[in-house]
Amino acid sequence: MAAADRSSSIVEYFGGEAGYRCGYCKNVTGNLSHGMWAHSMTVQDYQDLIDRGWRRSGKYVYKPIMNQTCCPQYTIRCRPLHFQPSKSHKKVLKKMLKFLAKGDSSKVAGDVTEEPMDSHREDALACSFVLKNESDISQSELKPLSVEETERVETDDNNEEEEMKKEVTMKKVESEPPQTCVDKDSAGSSERSDSAKLVHTTPKPGKGADLSKPPCRKAKDIRKERKLHKLLQNQPHTLEGSPSQVEPPVLLSQNSKSKANQPKSLEDFIFVSLPDDATHQLEVRVVRSSPPSCQFKATFQESYQVYKRYQMAIHKDPPDKPTISQFTRFLCDSPLEAENPPSGPDCGYGSFHQQYWLDGKIIAVGVIDVLPYCVSSVYLYYDPDYTFLSLGVYSALREIAFTRQLHEKASELCYYYMGFYIHSCPKMRYKGQYRPSDLLCPETYVWVPIEQCLPTLEHSKYCRFNQDLKAVDEGCIKELGRVRVLHKRTVMPYCMYKKRRKGPSDEASVQQYASLVGQTCSERMLLFRS
Repeated sequence: MAAADRSSSIVEYFGGEAGYRCGYCKNVTGNLSHGMWAHSMTVQDYQDLIDRGWRRSGKYVYKPIMNQTCCPQYTIRCRPLHFQPSKSHKKVLKKMLKFLAKGDSSKVAGDVTEEPMDSHREDALACSFVLKNESDISQSELKPLSVEETERVETDDNNEEEEMKKEVTMKKVESEPPQTCVDKDSAGSSERSDSAKLVHTTPKPGKGADLSKPPCRKAKDIRKERKLHKLLQNQPHTLEGSPSQVEPPVLLSQNSKSKANQPKSLEDFIFVSLPDDATHQLEVRVVRSSPPSCQFKATFQESYQVYKRYQMAIHKDPPDKPTISQFTRFLCDSPLEAENPPSGPDCGYGSFHQQYWLDGKIIAVGVIDVLPYCVSSVYLYYDPDYTFLSLGVYSALREIAFTRQLHEKASELCYYYMGFYIHSCPKMRYKGQYRPSDLLCPETYVWVPIEQCLPTLEHSKYCRFNQDLKAVDEGCIKELGRVRVLHKRTVMPYCMYKKRRKGPSDEASVQQYASLVGQTCSERMLLFRS
C-alpha cells in the first residue's frame, strides 16, 4: 500500500498519564501509560504502532510505560502458519463439536485443566483507565488545506509441541493384578509370573484391592487406548459437527484429512461436516464495525445485549455501567479507516466484529482489527449461559484459523496479535500457550521467541529481551524537525511550526511523542497542534 494512496492519520498526544488503578494487581496508582486520541488512523500506521508496543481501546491509543508501570504489558503475537493446537485446545474444539452434534453440554471426560480464563481479551477493561472523551476540536480544523512538506517518507516494512503418533501394532489389552509390575520395554520378552494367572478372589475389607474389579487406570492411559483404537480402525474420519462458515472458506483437499501418521490440524477440527440430525448449528459472520455496515447496524441491539449480560455476569458490572454509549465508544468506534486494496483480503482492512451465531442468535462476538501483517484481537464478549463451551479459547482458535484464511489472499498477513502478555499476573500467562509465539522487546522493538523470554521474566517483571546489548531502537527519532504537524488546517514539518508558534515551547512534548511512535510514523501521521 503506497503512502500516496492513503489519507493521513490525525492524532492528538496527551503525554504521560498520572498513575491509575491497575486491573491486574489492584494497585491504586501503579498503572502508567502514554496516550493519544486518534481522530483517524490508517491501518499501516496502526500496524507500525502496535509493533512499537501501542494498543487501542476505541479511539484511544495507549502505550504502557514499561519500566515504571506496576504490571509490565508485553505485546504478544502468535505465528498461525506454524500453529498446532495443544491437547487442551483440542479438548475445547471437541467439546464444541460434541455440543453441536448432540447437544451435550457436559465437560469432556478427563478434562480437569481448563484455560485460566475463558475470555482471552481482558486488557482494556482490566486496565481500568479512564477513556478520553473526544476533544472538542471541530472537524473543519482536522481537514488540511495544504501540504507544505516536499518530502514524503515511505516504508516497507512446528515449535509447538506436536502429538507424535506411533505405528500401530495389534496387542491384547490384558488385566493384570496391581502387584505385578511389567516394564513396558521388556513386556514382550519377559514371562509372566504364575501368580498373574491365579483366580482372583475377593479380599476381606481393608485387606487390599478388590481384584474382581478392573484395576484403576490413569485417565491419560485411557485416552491413549482410545486413540489407539481409533487408529486401528483405519477409517476415514467423520467428526461430529461443523460450524457453517461465512468466513472466507478453507479449501481442504482429501489429503488434508487426518492420517494415521499425521496430527490433525486446526482446520480438521473446525471445518468438518455436521451430521444431518445435528442438534445445533453454528455460523460465524464477519461484519465491518467501522464504518458500520448494514449487517452491523441490523444486529447492533442484539450484540449490545450480549455485551451487557457478559459485563454484568463476568466482570460484575452494575446494570447501569454497560450503557449503549459505553459499548459504542469502547468496542464499536474505531479510528481505523476501511481499506479494500485489490491485493488485500476479501473482507478488506479495518475494524470488524466476528459474530458467533448459534441456532439463529448471537452467543459471542470477537472484536478484531485486520491489519496489513496481522489480525489483532481487541476483545471478546459472550453470553454467560454458554460459559461451559470455553468460548474465549474457542474464539482464539477460530481467529488463528481466520488469519490463515486471510493469508491465502494477502501473503504478508501472517500473524495473530493477542494484545498484551503480563507475566507478573499469573492469570494472564495463558496467552503464552498459543505457540509458536513471540514477545516484543520493550527497548529495541524486535520480536523474541517467548521461550527465550520466560527465564528472564521469572527473575524480573521488566526485561529487555534483545540479548544484543549494543542493539538500539532502529526506528528511533533522528530528526525532530521532520515530524509532521497539523496546525490551523495546514500540514507542515515541526521545524516550520516551531518558528510560527507563539507562547512557551512544546518541544519536549513533541520529542516524547516522536520517540514513542518512531521516526516513520512521526513523519507520516499528523500531530494536531492548536
